[in-house]
Amino acid sequence: MCAGPEGGHLGGSMSLVEILSVLYFRVMRHDPRFPGLPERDVLLLSKGHGGIALFATLCEAGYFPAEVLDEYARPGSHFMAHPHPEIPGVEIASGSLGHGLALGVGYALANRLDGSDRRSFVVMGDGELQEGSVWEAASVASAHRLNSLTAIVDRNGLQITGGTESVNSLEPLADRWRAFGWRVLEADGHDTEELTRALTLPADPQAPTVIIAHTVKGKGVPFVEGQARSHYARLNGRQHLRALNAVRASTGGERR
Repeated sequence: MCAGPEGGHLGGSMSLVEILSVLYFRVMRHDPRFPGLPERDVLLLSKGHGGIALFATLCEAGYFPAEVLDEYARPGSHFMAHPHPEIPGVEIASGSLGHGLALGVGYALANRLDGSDRRSFVVMGDGELQEGSVWEAASVASAHRLNSLTAIVDRNGLQITGGTESVNSLEPLADRWRAFGWRVLEADGHDTEELTRALTLPADPQAPTVIIAHTVKGKGVPFVEGQARSHYARLNGRQHLRALNAVRASTGGERR
C-alpha cells in the first residue's frame, strides 16, 4: 500500500505488526465470518495512522480477501490512511488521536452492564499519550476498576516531528500509569512470545492493565527503521522491492 501513488503510514504500521498478530491470532475471541458477533473481543486502534497494519492483519485473519486491498486510496474506497468502520472487523473510525482509550472505557462499562465477559483492547501510539484526554480516560478506567480493559502502548519513541522525549517527555511512563491506578506490564513489542505471555495473564481484579510494548518504528524495513521520517512514506519501485525482500528474509519467506 505504501508503494501506491498516495503512499502510507509505513513506520507506525511496521512497529505494531507483532502486536496485532498476537492479538488476532493468539489472544482475541473473534470470528471473521461474523464481525459483529456480540460475544467477540474488540480491538480499538486508537493510533489510526497504523491502519495499514490493521488492514493487513484483518485480511490475514479472513475478514476480506487480499484483492480488496487493491482499493486502497482509490476514490470512494473505505481503505484510506485511517480505519473506517465500514471495513469488516474495524470497530471505530480513528485517526484523531486521544479518543481510543475513552471509547475503550465505554466498551468496558457497557460489557459490565450487559454481564458480558468479553474484553476490550486499545492500541495507542506513545506520542498519543501527550493528549490530555488519554489520562482522563485512564483515571475513569481505574476508578471503575475496569479489569476487562487492556491498553497496549506502541512505545517506538518517535512521532511525526521527532523523538517523543524531545517533543514532550513521557518518562517515567510506567510510573505514570501506576499513578493512575493501572497494572503495568512491559514487553518487547516484536517478541511474539513475550507479548503472548503479557496478553494472556489473568486479569487483575482491581485494575485495568496497560502493556508498554517497546518497539522500533519502521521495524523490518532497514532503510527507514528507527527514523521519524518513516511516519509517512511513498516507496518507489526499487524501495518497494528492497522492503519486500527484507521482510521476506526476516520471516523466512513465510506470509506471517
